[in-house]
Amino acid sequence: MILVANLVIALVALLHLWFLVLEMFLWTKPTGMKTFRLTPEFAAASKSLAMNQGLYNGFLAAGLVWGLGSSDATVKLFFLGCVAVAGVFGAATVSRRIFWIQALPALIGGALLLAA
Repeated sequence: MILVANLVIALVALLHLWFLVLEMFLWTKPTGMKTFRLTPEFAAASKSLAMNQGLYNGFLAAGLVWGLGSSDATVKLFFLGCVAVAGVFGAATVSRRIFWIQALPALIGGALLLAA
């Protein structure tokens, strides 16, 4: 069970690394604008905000990778909790899709970790 939990945690970390790339480097590119449904004008105006957001996603990914390398499950649970809270907040304030893409995988990872 711990192996499955760690695989889900690794997936959540990889998702957040991808979010970092999308928000820091691809925000004003076709891939970023299509992913986030942005107009070129809005993408240009919000680029620095997106880069900041991407950096935070990188910190979440780093924390999850740190947790995977640690024998302390509380590190994993803390960062999964941060991801879940961010996903729920994003779903409430931006788009419900964020819950399914960000919060649910973190909640599944946390549940698996607790079950292990």
